[in-house]
Amino acid sequence: MINPIHVRTLSVVLETGSFSEAAGELGYTASAVSQQIGALERASGLVLFERGARSVRPTRAALVLGQRCSRVLSELAALEDEARALASGSRGMLRLGSFPTAQAVLVPPALARLAHKSPHAEVTLGEGEPSELVPLVASGRLDAALVYTYDRVHRQWPPGMVAVELLRESLFVLIPPGDPAAQAEQIRMADLCDRSWITSQEETAGARSLANLCASAGFAPQVAFRSNDYNVIRAMVRAGLGVALIPELAVTDELRPCVRLLQEPSCARRVHSVRRASDTNPLLPYLEDALRRASNFYRRHCPPTRAATTEARESAGY
Repeated sequence: MINPIHVRTLSVVLETGSFSEAAGELGYTASAVSQQIGALERASGLVLFERGARSVRPTRAALVLGQRCSRVLSELAALEDEARALASGSRGMLRLGSFPTAQAVLVPPALARLAHKSPHAEVTLGEGEPSELVPLVASGRLDAALVYTYDRVHRQWPPGMVAVELLRESLFVLIPPGDPAAQAEQIRMADLCDRSWITSQEETAGARSLANLCASAGFAPQVAFRSNDYNVIRAMVRAGLGVALIPELAVTDELRPCVRLLQEPSCARRVHSVRRASDTNPLLPYLEDALRRASNFYRRHCPPTRAATTEARESAGY
């Protein structure tokens, strides 16, 4: 196979007209240039220069090859640029997964920052629950994912997985409009022992967290309906079908007048970014930095959720 370094040497010799001048331009000795041209002749099976006592003259074969040198060298330079871009993270592909509430609140600003840092990077985004996303990361089908855990539900990461906590979310009780419980600033689980609950599907971390919190308060939740869609949960609570426990990222401005902080120890939901320790994708550090900044911005600027006035609650009509 022809060595591209020798192709470049041939190009410079043809441009300068001598081995010695080419050596000066390339930073070689004239002997090194002669050796490289000799190696190129052996690799190609061609005689490229007629060597005299004081000069060299290119053969027809050398001139024909020389016509293609610039194109080959240009392609090689483009290849080197592409490799450097991939290595630096300014170009490349990243596959990210996220659960819905993080995808709505944290992912957009993080991807905007990533796009500013690496405008030529290609990012694909998938949505799912942690039970779906973690295996995809572990198998390499995703480079990273945003997932959540609940304090009252044990979670063990697969071997070789790196998890970084980005955000701790408080849990809030979503109450129907006009419910007497809305008068309280904070609520304990024991206050809700006789209520019907709207919660996520069985065996999800959210449903298990609710069951464990209720058990700690001395009762089992009376689950009326289940859905993994917070829009459905909100509609059912609004219709007076029960109360719901929702994490902070699911508390929209529209809901704030009708949520109350759950006052229980160890009842938070935590948001993590997860990736494989062996994944060398150069875009991952940029993504993790962008997600960390988005989480910090959310924590600093998210409006506090406090008890609202009666007028605000009545006008919310969520």
